Amino acid sequence: MNAIQDLAGRLGQYVINPILLLLFGAGMLLFVWGLVEYLYALNVKGEQEATGKSHMFWGMIGMFVMAAALTIIKLINSTVGGRLPPGY
Repeated sequence: MNAIQDLAGRLGQYVINPILLLLFGAGMLLFVWGLVEYLYALNVKGEQEATGKSHMFWGMIGMFVMAAALTIIKLINSTVGGRLPPGY
């Protein structure tokens, strides 16, 4: 049973955690890009840009989903009684 916990810990540490962080970073990048688009269109065209708003919205949704996924992983781990790998 200890080998399974070690395998799950390493899987979480080396695969799942980096993927979640990468996707969270992509959501943040999308949000910042949408903000830049929105402010640029507001400054140059004098009107609000719908694509900038859309990118900001989906960037926030992506960051929320990644934060929720990490929270769910921590909740399941604490409920089952496993130990968290380093980095969680």
